[in-house]
Amino acid sequence: MAAPEGSLRRRKAGDAGVGLGSPHAAGPDGAACPARLREGTFWLTRIVLLRALAFVYLVAFLVALHQNKQLLGDRGLLPCSTYLRSVQRYFHGRVGWDAWNYAPTVLWLLDWSHMDFNLDLLALLGLGGSGFVLISGCANMVLMAALWGLYLSLVSVGQAWYSFGWESQLLETGFLGIFLCPLWTLSQLPEHTPPSRVVLWGFRWLIFRVMLGAGLIKIRGDRCWWNLTCMDYHYETQPVPNPLAYFLHQSPWWFHRFETLSNHILELLVPFLVFLGRRLCLLHGVLQILFQVVLILSGNLSFLNWLTIVPSLACFDDAALGRLFPSGLRGLKARVLQIQGARAHGVEPRPRYGCIVRRISNLALGILLAWLSVPVVLNLLSSRQVMNTSFSSLRIVNTYGAFGSITKERTEVILQGTASPNASAPEAVWEDYEFRCKPGDPWRRPCLISPYHYRLDWLMWFAAFQTYEQNEWILHLAGKLLTNDADTLSLLAHNPFEGRAPPRWVRAEHWRYRFSRAGGRHASEGKWWARKRIGPYFPPLRLSDLRGYFLARGWPHPDAPSPQ
Repeated sequence: MAAPEGSLRRRKAGDAGVGLGSPHAAGPDGAACPARLREGTFWLTRIVLLRALAFVYLVAFLVALHQNKQLLGDRGLLPCSTYLRSVQRYFHGRVGWDAWNYAPTVLWLLDWSHMDFNLDLLALLGLGGSGFVLISGCANMVLMAALWGLYLSLVSVGQAWYSFGWESQLLETGFLGIFLCPLWTLSQLPEHTPPSRVVLWGFRWLIFRVMLGAGLIKIRGDRCWWNLTCMDYHYETQPVPNPLAYFLHQSPWWFHRFETLSNHILELLVPFLVFLGRRLCLLHGVLQILFQVVLILSGNLSFLNWLTIVPSLACFDDAALGRLFPSGLRGLKARVLQIQGARAHGVEPRPRYGCIVRRISNLALGILLAWLSVPVVLNLLSSRQVMNTSFSSLRIVNTYGAFGSITKERTEVILQGTASPNASAPEAVWEDYEFRCKPGDPWRRPCLISPYHYRLDWLMWFAAFQTYEQNEWILHLAGKLLTNDADTLSLLAHNPFEGRAPPRWVRAEHWRYRFSRAGGRHASEGKWWARKRIGPYFPPLRLSDLRGYFLARGWPHPDAPSPQ
């Protein structure tokens, strides 16, 4: 029986509305039900990527604001003005292209006599920009380029404090983030500029290299990765353990074997899924994000694992991420449905000048990434693979890796001071300084700070299996302690000489640490750690002993008056 003409017209009109991307379709009972997002578009993906990247930027600039003056400032442990002068002298006193290429930083243009102000200015600008992107979920190329340039300026003068692999990883991730956005427009859904496939594959290429590089450096490095025994030591000897690491270290041997084998699968096999179609790419993204969450829970690895989640998000399209967004008629999800419907019917927005510039820049980006990836791929294939290395000062494409070797025992440098006039006297009382997060007092619970990063604590971990001659800044730190320098002491958790005269002598002792055994004697006493003295790390020093050492390196002597 033929349908009434009026009913047929109404049905066609309803079908046309749904086809054009209407956010709701009619169900069997006539009620509205949400339409599903189509696969293969990345409007929502861009918003999630930008917010995740902005969060990591926010943490990185917050760390810079809180710590850079003490580490790199006018009277910092490694003053960046001294570093810039050494670069300038190396290039015959000129601040030309060679100097900029060696250390690309806007600090070349600023007044070096107020470096504390300059460092705070860069950090505050970065905090403001990243905070805006995090809250709004939108950005343009200009804003993202500014964030990248600000952080590059800090990394380029950061010296040992910024020598970690995640600094280059953040710069590479941030560089890709520039091209994820429209040129000028600030909108969560800029209809004229859909997310570039070149950029999305750039993120996928980044997470592939990060994970594969980490896996290859392990099997080419420490033998314990082959024997599946590395996790027997990792939780105890990692740079800054957290409370959960204490309990994971007590796990049975078979659990540690399972962990090590799972690590190999996730770093050596799973990365290839990113190239094997949508479903396997989604699986890759899920597995890598879960892996990073486990690493976040089991250690204080700065913002490294949070940052590694960012490129993994490029594995998810709008259809996969749609459930994270509300389904209101005026919401982002509904607007994406409308855009998808319009484009499915061939309705394309009229190109703008900015769109043309962006397309050209994306093409240039693809060529640049391919060219810069050549030495990186050769490094991955080499039996002499190096990790966390940049082949240019802009750090656009880098090599990555983590824990190629595992230390089998934990050693710590404990700084001590005494008010005794005679450091060698038996009655001299030596009192310990406590750092913010690194192990010291055996009774103190391990800290939980990820994604925040205490740079001095991390460098103290490296110093413990090196010598003080390899870490000159530690003698500068000793000099600061000998004067009760307030800025430097803000990096520490406890100053035993607070409220009284500074120590007359400072020394460093070398200790061996291990987790107390659950149920054992030390644990029953409330200790998280058991420790045993190895010997001196550097001998007792007075302030006068360091004068020539400081002058030779261009450091201001601690007893000199602060600049006004």
